[in-house]
Amino acid sequence: MRILFPIALTIATVAAPGAARDRNAVPAATPAGEPQSCIPIRSIRESLVRNDRVIDFRVDGNRYYRVTLPQSCPQLGFERRFSYATSLSQLCAQDIITVFTVNPPMRGASCGLAPFQPVKLTK
Repeated sequence: MRILFPIALTIATVAAPGAARDRNAVPAATPAGEPQSCIPIRSIRESLVRNDRVIDFRVDGNRYYRVTLPQSCPQLGFERRFSYATSLSQLCAQDIITVFTVNPPMRGASCGLAPFQPVKLTK
């Protein structure tokens, strides 16, 4: 099982008092190609949980894939961390993620992923 911790978001929330207001803001994105069923795990550099339904994956370089979950995943937007288990070297649209809570440390909701849409984020 691999746990992805969005360190950059945690630091931004601690460093900027106003960050809590924008915590669930989803930056605009423009599609940059056809959706992919899977992405190689080794290429994932960061996962940015935007809210209970949207996760942006930064991969090699400065490319992003946006996953919009088919349904809301309870507490994902609040906790901003998740784990997954796979026997493959890829993370795929049919895989399940599990929200990881810190206080108390335990597993939260499990939710299905969706296709990985390559995007260009507007900052």
